[in-house]
Amino acid sequence: RAILHEAMEQQTVSIAKAGIICSLNARASILASANPLESRYNPRLSVVENIKLPPTLLSRFDLIYLILDTPSVAGDRRLAKHLVGLYADQEKESDVDTIPQDLLRDYIAYARAKCRPTISDLAATELTQGYLAMRKLGGGSKTITATPRQLESLIRLSEGLAKTRLSPTVTRSDVREAVRLMNVATLGAATDPVTGKVDMNMLATGLSARERQQTEALLAHVRA
Repeated sequence: RAILHEAMEQQTVSIAKAGIICSLNARASILASANPLESRYNPRLSVVENIKLPPTLLSRFDLIYLILDTPSVAGDRRLAKHLVGLYADQEKESDVDTIPQDLLRDYIAYARAKCRPTISDLAATELTQGYLAMRKLGGGSKTITATPRQLESLIRLSEGLAKTRLSPTVTRSDVREAVRLMNVATLGAATDPVTGKVDMNMLATGLSARERQQTEALLAHVRA
């Protein structure tokens, strides 16, 4: 966890081994997964309480997806057919077109090395409007629904979407897709399980606005 925190905060990795002490650049994307406590997600608890990751580390991920095992007849049937098909039709060719691994690797490497998309004026306006819309989800209350860190995430996601098309410019459609991903992913993970409202404080500090207000009220009552 300490290594991840340094890599995500400072983009460096410190190494001390065999008498050599150095700090290396670590500018890379991080894809991580975590299981909930007792191997079962408790919907009455927040994401931080379920997976027990430090809020300072969890809040640095651009997208946080909750993959929950909820009973669904259609979903269960589709999953069962897929798993059975892996064993029953091993020699049957798939009807889905696949990209060769070498081609995909070269394509990603080329996009990272050669593509440097710039944000157009229309895309910049769309980013501002998307960020303001996320801020308004609190309904004028003291609950924080988006921070500048989420705006930076929107910028990175928009640039990444432009790179996948090898586009030299970030368009409004890239920004809209980035906002959609943020709404269905991170904002869903930042929803208070009690109030049902989005609260980014849970990811940033580990405490929701509701819990903070209850703590402040309790302290005021004790002091009185």
